[in-house]
Amino acid sequence: MASQIKFLLPLSTLAIFFLYSTNAQSCSNYTFSDNKAYSSCTDLPHLGAALHYNQATSSNAIDIAFRAPQSHSGWVAWGLNSKGPSMVGSQVLVAFFHSNGSLVAYPTQLDSYSPSMAPGDLTFPVSHVSAEYINKEMIIYATLSLPKAETKFNHVWQAGSTVASDVPGVHPTSGENILSKGTVQFQ
Repeated sequence: MASQIKFLLPLSTLAIFFLYSTNAQSCSNYTFSDNKAYSSCTDLPHLGAALHYNQATSSNAIDIAFRAPQSHSGWVAWGLNSKGPSMVGSQVLVAFFHSNGSLVAYPTQLDSYSPSMAPGDLTFPVSHVSAEYINKEMIIYATLSLPKAETKFNHVWQAGSTVASDVPGVHPTSGENILSKGTVQFQ
């Protein structure tokens, strides 16, 4: 028995290292449509999501691509919160399939735990907002013009399974959905 444990422990450690290495490299191996390319990316620790970005240092404009697994009936969102690491107060980009069949993406502010999810302006300029659906993933693209003095931000990301009357429904309030937040350093 002891010899089996001595054999299994290094093997288990090697397997965990291999799985971690595979996941750590997955966003860097992703190929976007139209040959879009991003110099930086991070696989986010929850909901199978990833954030890709390029930064123009002279203007502090950040081109982002947020992608997450999703079905045709669901929605995804990603945003920044300068006030703290929570959903409320976040400046968000959301994407889902509209009732007319088109994939829509737009900015919105999350001002409460029951936000309207209506399109609206953010506290910073955002442009070129679009989305695409490829290989069972929704991808949100946008250009953010962030304050020059800031490089580190709280960010949140989310996914929900329903859209009703062209409004994203409530996401689950347990598991990975409540853990999907962190910090991002744009450099």
